[in-house]
Amino acid sequence: MQITKYFAKDLFKGKTVFVTGGGSGINLGIAKSFAAVGASVAICGRTQERLDGATKELAALGAKTFAKVADVRQMPALQAAIDETKQVLGPIDVLVCGAAGNFVCRAEDLSPNGFRTVVDIDLIGSFHASRAAFTQLKETRGTILFVSAGMAYMPYAFQLHVGAAKAGIESMMKNLALEWGPYGIRSCSIVPGPIEGTEGMKRLADPKEMQERLRHIPMQRMGTADEIGFAAVFLASPMAAYVTGEQLIVDGGSGLSGSALFNIGAEKMLRR
Repeated sequence: MQITKYFAKDLFKGKTVFVTGGGSGINLGIAKSFAAVGASVAICGRTQERLDGATKELAALGAKTFAKVADVRQMPALQAAIDETKQVLGPIDVLVCGAAGNFVCRAEDLSPNGFRTVVDIDLIGSFHASRAAFTQLKETRGTILFVSAGMAYMPYAFQLHVGAAKAGIESMMKNLALEWGPYGIRSCSIVPGPIEGTEGMKRLADPKEMQERLRHIPMQRMGTADEIGFAAVFLASPMAAYVTGEQLIVDGGSGLSGSALFNIGAEKMLRR
C-alpha cells in the first residue's frame, strides 16, 4: 500500500486495532492502512460474507486478523467480540468507531424508527464500543478514533438524523478525551469528505454530474479511503501523542463552501 511510503512498515507492530463496521468502505480502508504498518486487526460487522472478504484483504497485507459478526447496537455481542479480540490478538491499542447508518429522507417524512436507527448505530453504537473496550484501552493507554461527518457541524438537507447522531459523537469524543485522558487514553474524530468508490457517493450523482461538482471542491477531486486511513494512522501514532479531543477534517476543503452541492444531489435522489 502507498502508506508505507510515508510510515514505517513496523510502526504498529505488536499493536492491536479494532474497527467496528470494518467489513467495507472507509472503515475497511482504515483497517487496511493499520494492517499495512504492522498492526494486528480485528473487525466486526453485521454480515459474515463482508467480514470474510475483508479478512482476506487484511491478511494479504500480512496482518494477523480476527473477525466476528456483531451489531454495535447489541452491547453483549459487541462486548464478546472485543473480549475475544484480546484472547486472539492481544489487548486493543486503537479502537475505531466506524459503524454507521445513513439514508436520505425529508424531515417531515422521517419516522421515529428511522431516526432512532441511525442514532442507535452511530451514536449509541460508538458509546457501546468505547465502553466495552475501556478496560483494554486503559491497559494499553490506547486511542479511540470516531469516524464522524460534516453533518456534525453543518446542516445538510435530508440528513436530520445523521446530523443529530454525528453531533452527539463529537460531543462524546471530547468528553471521553477529558475524562479518560488521565488513564492515558486519547480520543479524536476524523471527518471524511466525499470519498470515491463509497456507496453513498455512487448514489448521490452519476459520473458526469460528479465531474461538474468536483470543480467546487478546492482540491478539485474526491478523496480516497486510503487517505482517511493515513489520517487514522497518524492520529493513533506517537506523532500525535499530545493530540486529544480534536476533530481532523479530511475533506479536500469541500466543507468550506457549505453543503449546497450535497443538498442538490440528495434532492435528485429523492426525485428518482
